[in-house]
Amino acid sequence: MSRITRASGPALLVLVAFVALLAALQFGGAADAPLVVDPGAVVRFGLPMAKMMNNIGAAVAIGTLFLTCFALSRDKPEFDRAMDIAAGAAGFWAVASAVTTFFTFLSVANVAVTFDDQFGRTLAFFLTDTELGNAWLATTLVAAAVTVLCFAVRNIWALVGVTVLAGGGLIPIAMQGHAAGASGHDAAVTDLALHLLGAAVWLGGLVALVLLRGTLERGRIGVVLARYSTVAIVCFVVVAASGVGSAAIRLGDWSALTTGYGVLVLVKTLSLVALGIFGVVQRRWLVGRMSTHPTATARFFWWFVTAELAFMGLASGVAAALARTATPVEEVVATDLASPTPAEILTEEPLPAELTPMSYLTQWNVDLLWALVCAFGIFFYVAGVVRLHRRGDAWSLGRTVSWVSGMVVLFYVTCGAPNVYQDYLFSTHMLAHMVLGMVIPVLLVPGAPVTLALRAIRKRTDGTRGPREWIMILVHSTYAHVISNPIVAAVLFAGSLFVFYYTSLFSWATTTHLGHYWMIVHFLIVGYLFVQSMIGIDPVKGRLPFPMRLLVLLATMAFHAFFGLSIMTSTSLFLADWYGAMGRTWGATPMADQYAAGGIAWSVGEIPTVALAITVAIMWSRSDSREAKRKDRQADRDGDAELDAYNEQLSALARSDRRS
Repeated sequence: MSRITRASGPALLVLVAFVALLAALQFGGAADAPLVVDPGAVVRFGLPMAKMMNNIGAAVAIGTLFLTCFALSRDKPEFDRAMDIAAGAAGFWAVASAVTTFFTFLSVANVAVTFDDQFGRTLAFFLTDTELGNAWLATTLVAAAVTVLCFAVRNIWALVGVTVLAGGGLIPIAMQGHAAGASGHDAAVTDLALHLLGAAVWLGGLVALVLLRGTLERGRIGVVLARYSTVAIVCFVVVAASGVGSAAIRLGDWSALTTGYGVLVLVKTLSLVALGIFGVVQRRWLVGRMSTHPTATARFFWWFVTAELAFMGLASGVAAALARTATPVEEVVATDLASPTPAEILTEEPLPAELTPMSYLTQWNVDLLWALVCAFGIFFYVAGVVRLHRRGDAWSLGRTVSWVSGMVVLFYVTCGAPNVYQDYLFSTHMLAHMVLGMVIPVLLVPGAPVTLALRAIRKRTDGTRGPREWIMILVHSTYAHVISNPIVAAVLFAGSLFVFYYTSLFSWATTTHLGHYWMIVHFLIVGYLFVQSMIGIDPVKGRLPFPMRLLVLLATMAFHAFFGLSIMTSTSLFLADWYGAMGRTWGATPMADQYAAGGIAWSVGEIPTVALAITVAIMWSRSDSREAKRKDRQADRDGDAELDAYNEQLSALARSDRRS
């Protein structure tokens, strides 16, 4: 494929994106001068254009880095070429981000560009003392750092770190994705972050694939394309789900689809549907033909990809325009925000209805991130089991049921009533915490996901690292050996309770969106490591003997009792400026609710521990029984030679004693 043909795809992407952006700005009304404050036509048009180029640059950088870690071989020219593409895209991202930052400042501050000290001080204040300025400054710095690192880094572990850093560069802007109304702030932030990350890997990976065509050897393009196609399907699901969630928050109801904002949402939706069709055709037909008939299929395939990039450009341009278009919800809720309640001031959400037993079934606040985690967790686990059965390998139904049950409970805790009320009731927060750290790991660990993955995922032989290779690296890493050590796991599990609740970590996890996610991930991991060290099926180095496991569990039970009592007997309120300031007119008083939280920490923490102790005792009994049967079989094979040797040794000692 010629250089002009390779460049036509990315060029068409940018061209269509610009045309779609201008048309959408005009149609949605964002191109019109506002009635109150007008930053000028340059800013009105320049800001969404800069944001669009920022998004495209970030996508190509992140997508290329991800593709490099997941699908490309370090021993082939494709690797260095991909790193050059990532470096160039990251540099473009940094420049576009800086321009976007400047236009954002002009739009917010509504000041004329001058070269005096006052303009500089105002710009410095925006960058350092406002949330929006901090977010864009952080994004620009991350993009600049990724640019430098792409030239310097070639170690695969360091490259993974660079990829994570690049993906993290989208988070500060996503954190500014507030909902238009008085509710849905956290959901809006999560949906936007997932949308940006999914679109970046999807769009950037495809652009990288086009630009890498000249360095991919004959026949190898089909292999890399198949790997990208798998990732693209996941990204499509993430982008579609997050797009629907974000649109639902900002539209309010179906009637809003007739507004300018609603029509643009429909255009973007149709673009995504078209891209989904492209993906199906690519996955079902083109991937196989590119592997078996690369020459005959190549020309059609690259024109196909160019058309796909054009639709991506359409979606990108409309998305940039949507960010500048007024949502239908804004005018409806303007009066509601005039006198916010204490709960709305603290949580940016309205106070929910009184918690009743029925509320545990009827109240839901779906967190899209965890909903997708649970859905993908169940899907890929079941897919692995099906693959094993198709090739004639057995997998226990009990393990599958245990894993699926754990994922269902995780979905309920993160999306059901516990997620609705945990910001308002300490007792509900503690219930969610105990289930995350103790109940869910007890269900997930017997599922043996690592063992299933290593048996079901195909091994790669071309020097690249896929899911199986990365799992093997992580499982056998020094870090994994340290944190999976039973003593270390027990200390992390028990000690983190006091460290979390008696330091500022509790406030951070309760009052911030990122802190809340950190809390869930942390207690899931430490709980999983602890349960894995006790009853895990997956291989772990240094597992304790059964008597020591029981002692550790008894110590854990005592620690939970002590922790629960410390909360129940406390005379001061935990997070008084949060739980004590909600303005609840229903439910127990904050102190009575805190007492209940201590009881939950004691009781709910003990029940799974007792279940673990019983399981360890049963495993110990079965281990002794298996050892006895093994010795009986050995005796049958060698005529009880071990016992004869032992008796002969005793006889020899007796003869020696008589001679002396």
